[in-house]
Amino acid sequence: RQAEQTSFLEPLNPASTVKKVIGVVSGKGGVGKSMVTDLLAVEFARRGYHCGILDADITGPSIPKAFGITEKAQGNETTIFPVKSKKYGVDIMSINVLLENESDPVVWRGPVIGGTVRQFWSDTLWDNVDYLFVDMPPGTGDVALTVFQNIPIDGIVVVTSPQDLVSMIVGKAMKMASLMNIPVLGLVENMSYALCPDCGKKIHVFGESHIGEIAEEYHVPVLAQMPITPSLASACDNGTVEDLDCSYLEDAALVIERGQR
Repeated sequence: RQAEQTSFLEPLNPASTVKKVIGVVSGKGGVGKSMVTDLLAVEFARRGYHCGILDADITGPSIPKAFGITEKAQGNETTIFPVKSKKYGVDIMSINVLLENESDPVVWRGPVIGGTVRQFWSDTLWDNVDYLFVDMPPGTGDVALTVFQNIPIDGIVVVTSPQDLVSMIVGKAMKMASLMNIPVLGLVENMSYALCPDCGKKIHVFGESHIGEIAEEYHVPVLAQMPITPSLASACDNGTVEDLDCSYLEDAALVIERGQR
């Protein structure tokens, strides 16, 4: 099976070097997967690593906006040059840095989207990248399969929320990773709670968390439980994610750095 999968791997651009590839996945949309991708890249950049983000969520790209990127990617006949973020120089490749208008919809069928993701990997100049984070589309469909088969993922981080329904959906994502022999590094729960501004009490807006039970069932660690924080949402909306002062993903970064659970 491993030899069979390896035969599908797309080659990098000859001038590219990528040391580690980390996928950020979710079983469903709307749980903050792209925000976690942004924050992981920023956290690693603060630690002195050169990071990149490959935005494989072709029909719902949000990475450039979070970093305040409005310029377009440049290229030549053989190579696409990613756009660099302003503060930490994170290399970013997303469909929105290629479209004339970022609000233009991408109305493409699966094979075309999959081909675009492969090009983002093989045609982009990833110049000496220590950690490349792949923001994957939600679910277990065609594009997720393309990423798992064609890009050498070293491990994935699964992003979830506290809703009861999510435990079943997370299970689907975890089982897909297992089928593809991709290590699951751990779980990040977003929107775990809100802090009362008056007394500091944790308010479980979406009900009590079941992340510990899910982690135990699949034998993976809980990397972080992130609160509902207006500053996080507004930073992504305003393009200032690199200016956020938050430590929610420090433990997650340590696990990824060690390359083990």
